[in-house]
Amino acid sequence: MARDQRTNRRIRAREVRVVGPEGEQLGVLPIEAALDRAQAAGMDLVEVNPMAKPPVCKIMDYGKFKYEEKKRASEAKKKQVVVHLKEIKLRPKTEEHDYEFKVRNVRRFLEEGNKARVTIMFRGREITHKELGSAILDDVVKDLKDVAVVEQTPRMEGRQMFMIIAPNPKVAARARELARQQAAAAEKAGKAEGGRKNELVAAVAAGGKPEGQAAAQAPVPASVTSPLAQAEGMK
Repeated sequence: MARDQRTNRRIRAREVRVVGPEGEQLGVLPIEAALDRAQAAGMDLVEVNPMAKPPVCKIMDYGKFKYEEKKRASEAKKKQVVVHLKEIKLRPKTEEHDYEFKVRNVRRFLEEGNKARVTIMFRGREITHKELGSAILDDVVKDLKDVAVVEQTPRMEGRQMFMIIAPNPKVAARARELARQQAAAAEKAGKAEGGRKNELVAAVAAGGKPEGQAAAQAPVPASVTSPLAQAEGMK
């Protein structure tokens, strides 16, 4: 349904086709009769298909519907993998160990479900040897062929040459599954924490004390009182 459904008196049609709360067809009714049906059920009349002739309206608890819709959207967003574009920069004269370190970072980005922009920066007369930059980008593609696909082939932009690579379908699916598992674990942990807080609130409301507090406030046995206290007691 659209975000701005007309409800109740905001519905402009003179007659509407009405669907009941359980999905039952109530037929075409004058708008006033339809509103009376909704009011008798303690619910709202919501226009769900304004383009039909006559418009289709459903009797429902609109507030509850919007709440559940928002909750579903929130849960779907938690399980969604947010794709970021990470960038690494290399030069035609990048040292071997620096190259390997940065390629490992790109691999990690891809395995997390992100994309990577690999940029070759040319300085001074290096710009006359663009083939060196192309060779480095070719090496990156070869070293990451098991996890990456080239999304945008190498191109020049000023004094920079860059390409964009993305995780291959298998790696992307694995990242999405991991995100779903992490979201489910976080949701489970949140519910468990909420349950513990509710138990604590209930115990306090019933006149009890949190575990550990009662022991801290328990009277000290006479057998462990100090000699001075014992002497005072004998007077």
